[in-house]
Amino acid sequence: MTQKNADFQTRLKEALAASPLSATALADKVGLSKQAISAYTSGVREPKRPTLRALAEALGVGEDWLAGYDAPRARPVPDPFAHIAGLEPMPQLRSVPLLGTIACGTPILAQENIEDQVSVPEYIHADFALRCKGDSMTGAHIRDGDIVYIQAQPDVENGEIAAVLIGEEATLKRVYKSNGQLTLIAENSLYPPMVYAAGQAEEVRILGRAVAFTARVR
Repeated sequence: MTQKNADFQTRLKEALAASPLSATALADKVGLSKQAISAYTSGVREPKRPTLRALAEALGVGEDWLAGYDAPRARPVPDPFAHIAGLEPMPQLRSVPLLGTIACGTPILAQENIEDQVSVPEYIHADFALRCKGDSMTGAHIRDGDIVYIQAQPDVENGEIAAVLIGEEATLKRVYKSNGQLTLIAENSLYPPMVYAAGQAEEVRILGRAVAFTARVR
């Protein structure tokens, strides 16, 4: 527990001085006699915990602070949503760049490639984001307009969804490699696989692995 750096008597008098309540009004509010409040402010006796709690609530101060401990003076603000089962607090957010068209020969995060900044929860390890265009990844529940968060890395495991640069266009596809051949697979049977032979694989640049996405309510 935190250390005491004051006594209850001193803290009670300090709280009363800052409160619109008089000693008599405080006594009435917490169901005590005026004599009991006088005994507390004079240091003759100290309250038991239930009375201390009632006094702290009436005076709008923290219970531990009123008891003399090195604790915040202000009362903790109750969480109005604490009673809702399964509700989690909003995570801390940070900004990552949202990339648009990517100019050939420029670093992936060059300023001319950045369209906007988007917020992402800190627990998602992403370096940049892309906005999905079209319906080629609907089988992975990624739809047109969704924001996909990418962890930058030059290679991915077979079957992982990656951001892939082909020319100046970044696209999302599942990546498969075999005997130097690179195959990009859409999550929609309407789109045929994109196959690059060993000599053509250099035309394709893996930008990173998709780690999360946010979807619009539809």
